Amino acid sequence: MPQGKPAVVPEDGLSTRQRRNRPLVVVHTGEMKGKSTAAFGLALRGWNQGWSIGVFQFVKSAKWKVGEEAAFRALGTVHQETGAGGPVEWHKMGEGWSWSRKAGTEEDHAAAALEGWREIARRLQSETHGLYVLDEFTYPLKWGWVNTDEVVSVLADRPGFQHVIITGRDAPQALLDHADLVTQMTKVKHPMDSGQKGQRGIEW
Repeated sequence: MPQGKPAVVPEDGLSTRQRRNRPLVVVHTGEMKGKSTAAFGLALRGWNQGWSIGVFQFVKSAKWKVGEEAAFRALGTVHQETGAGGPVEWHKMGEGWSWSRKAGTEEDHAAAALEGWREIARRLQSETHGLYVLDEFTYPLKWGWVNTDEVVSVLADRPGFQHVIITGRDAPQALLDHADLVTQMTKVKHPMDSGQKGQRGIEW
């Protein structure tokens, strides 16, 4: 893609403008850090365009405060007070369950994740947001808590102009096949390899 030009121009009957303004499904997967970071970077661009931003965090604990959440909530306030950018909503799906999954049973977590997905599906149908970040959503798919085929079907049939970004390791192949843009984060080197723990401003 030299200088942002596509390698192939499809014969799909669409104009350049129509093809440029097409809602995308984006997947950031792979073992390396940066998947959520990249998704929130795209969300910042969307906010600047005036889009409504909806962030839905799966897996992370309700008590886990990440820097991006504080920043996006502040941007939501900026929009409310000045009209700049777009509105922002940030939701933790399944309050209180985390990587350890100690709070509640697995059935509780599965039910919470499924209800979280169903709420997202309702919002997609009603065209609530311009850009959705489904953070760590690949895990409920991998664990079988949310049906991948259902997710792909809802994404394929979503109306209007709605971008959807999904992050997490081990994204199901069916989701990768459907997505318009897939990035695989591959580890080359990481500070933890030399015993360094996560640090403020880098990991959270």
